[in-house]
Amino acid sequence: MIYIGLTGWGDHHSLYEGIKPHQKLETYAGYFPIVELDSSFYAVQSQASMEKWIKETPDSFQFIVKAYQDITGHTRNESPFSSREEMYQAFTASLEPLIKANKLAMVLCQFPPWFDVQSKHVQVLRYVREKLRDYPTALEFRHQSWFSSQYKEKTLQYMCNDNWIHSICDEPQAGEGSVPTILEPTVKEKTLVRLHGRNRHGWNGPRNGENWREVRYLYDYNKQELREWEANLVQLAQEVENIYVVFNNNSGGHAAGNARTLIQDMNIVYEDLASRQLDLF
Repeated sequence: MIYIGLTGWGDHHSLYEGIKPHQKLETYAGYFPIVELDSSFYAVQSQASMEKWIKETPDSFQFIVKAYQDITGHTRNESPFSSREEMYQAFTASLEPLIKANKLAMVLCQFPPWFDVQSKHVQVLRYVREKLRDYPTALEFRHQSWFSSQYKEKTLQYMCNDNWIHSICDEPQAGEGSVPTILEPTVKEKTLVRLHGRNRHGWNGPRNGENWREVRYLYDYNKQELREWEANLVQLAQEVENIYVVFNNNSGGHAAGNARTLIQDMNIVYEDLASRQLDLF
């Protein structure tokens, strides 16, 4: 099965004309069967929030939960947790409502661009995987050294051995801080595809400004690029049971339209989406 959705549900204005803010997730779930939960990267979410989102989505709806930023080494400020053990306990506890509701597709661990091939970083991967051993967990690199000619096969074999779901990326090839598209699943049951756009100019732009993320993910996939991904997904579907595809090119409001076009062009019909009703009052 191919599941197509977006990263987050808050910023896709084309979906929400006439919709009140508290209705966004329920409305979103009328278009897509999955979503990437990105708020979990910035703060460990409460079980109450998870339970609220569960109630707002159909029974078959699934969440890809982005791992809290300190798990993947992004945090540079003081941690709100007294220890790493406390952090992992809080994060995994936040997943429990999703697990009980059968709505956890996977956890996504996206490592930063400076996380390159080094033995100490391999040890970090092993540690994180052990801490999350009870959960389907995807691994996304942002440093191209993992897929260099010297390390590509070793990286993929390690991911297979440690049961990491491969997060396959589409992103601009803009130096060492980006990775190529490697169409090789590492777990038979699931793989993840994240479409970041191909804004080469903005990918490595200045990051000290408030709006650098808006520039980085400003991209609109054209028809030819979507056809390429249609073929890629057909290929992957021969190797893996379930493919989760999320568009992350949100900056200009293009993600929702790109995703809906891909669903239509692939003749995918999701039977159990939320009903789409416009509340005018």
